[in-house]
Amino acid sequence: MTNSEVIFDLTRQEVELDKLEHMMSNNNFWEKDQKEIILITQKRSSLRDKIDQYNSFYQEAEDARILAEMAVEEEDEAALKDLAKEFVHLQKKLAELKLQTLLSDKNDFRNAIMAINAGAGGTEAQDWVEMIFRMYLRWCEDKGMKIRVIDTLSGDEAGIKNITFTITGPYAYGYLKSEHGIHRMVRISPFDATGRRHTSFASVSVLPEIDTDIEINIEDKDLRIDTYRASGPGGQHVNKTNSAVRITHHPSGIVVQCQNEKSQHRNREMALKVLKSRLYECEINKQEQVKQNKHNTQKGIAWGSQIRSYTFNPYRLVKDHRTNLEIANVEKVMDGDINPFIDAYLKKKAMF
Repeated sequence: MTNSEVIFDLTRQEVELDKLEHMMSNNNFWEKDQKEIILITQKRSSLRDKIDQYNSFYQEAEDARILAEMAVEEEDEAALKDLAKEFVHLQKKLAELKLQTLLSDKNDFRNAIMAINAGAGGTEAQDWVEMIFRMYLRWCEDKGMKIRVIDTLSGDEAGIKNITFTITGPYAYGYLKSEHGIHRMVRISPFDATGRRHTSFASVSVLPEIDTDIEINIEDKDLRIDTYRASGPGGQHVNKTNSAVRITHHPSGIVVQCQNEKSQHRNREMALKVLKSRLYECEINKQEQVKQNKHNTQKGIAWGSQIRSYTFNPYRLVKDHRTNLEIANVEKVMDGDINPFIDAYLKKKAMF
């Protein structure tokens, strides 16, 4: 057994996949409850992706090994230089496989719902929200994941006051749960004519997208559903119908809204999905007796509560205060390279 197989536990994964595929091949499988069918097919797809990733990595590593032996035997320096680049590529893929072994929580495989809200800092904070959103957009593009905006409110002068969006892709929530918390920026503000240094804050909230395989009971009598005209850039794009939807859940006080879909029906469907995810998270927090409820008892979006600081002036540094990881290349991080922070967070979490 290779070291990578030990890391990945290939045998266990293949046995589990065989069980699921045997279950799905049964003639009675499609007569099961729809929620159970969805859960099983999701698990099967997730396992299949993991095994395919390992097999792809193993084949590439074997090909590189054979080529290396031939290059050494023939003293082919050009081939050895090319193999050195391939070795760096394989190291990166192995690191990703190792990271996936840390994604073992029951919701890690799900899509994610993210919300970014401006905190202390006015226009500067609203610009910071837009910068963070761009950072996650770049990360998703690199990972091959898709972002879909649910709701957004533009800033008064620039930037974004708040934005809610979904991220669709394998283990989206498992990776991005590390981003939940307050993000702090320090820079010389382009909106300050005197060139003073400003500190701005934004809150990032991350939820697993809950599908029909989890039962969340929502009574119609507990909901208030309001419709309104979706905001737009003006002209022919102004919405002339009340297609935007705002849902208030009276027992919990949670309010969600969606305006970016074309129809009121789709906006309502998406808003209910966000509500369901938030209610699910609250219930899990109660069951596990979490010391700090992520949404309702999160510290204020201001000094002393940040999980990560991004400093552009007087020096350049991004520091995660939970893991103490520091990266001096701020531009690279803002272009979406947040993988070192995700890696460090998951490794620290796995120790407890």
